[in-house]
Amino acid sequence: MHLITISLGTNVQRTWYARQGYVYLKRHFSAVTCSRMFESEAVGFDGSPFYNCVISAETTLSAGDVNATLKAIERENGRTHSEKKYCARTLDLDLLTYDNVVTTHPVALPRAEILHNAFVLQPLAELLPDHVHPVTGKTYRQLWQEYDQTSQRLWPIDFTWSDS
Repeated sequence: MHLITISLGTNVQRTWYARQGYVYLKRHFSAVTCSRMFESEAVGFDGSPFYNCVISAETTLSAGDVNATLKAIERENGRTHSEKKYCARTLDLDLLTYDNVVTTHPVALPRAEILHNAFVLQPLAELLPDHVHPVTGKTYRQLWQEYDQTSQRLWPIDFTWSDS
């Protein structure tokens, strides 16, 4: 089994699409665990705030197949992939890590966003604080402690994964 981490983000019908993303991830992967949900300002464009979290899971799939599965889940939830990079989206699922693999093909791992976006690093540091970033050699807790936490605003929110 491979340990993977995935960032989940949405700023369109946020509660609905966050829950849908979680349901779909549980269909495709095992041992699915989530960080708290955070709300953050849109980064790179003027738009509605996002809901963001990080999810860890286990899989037997290759990194390329995991990435293809995530893109298929996005499409099944209304994402067209024809939109520009910084825009509103129903569901954004990005493979952050795949075990301790460092590669650029078939997908860049670990994902660079880990070191640059609070909405990825803070939930990752919360979920897997003692796991080591395979390039920096620092734990996610250390990376979050060293991060300029004033550069991007985000805050934890009360969130339930089902409406029952």
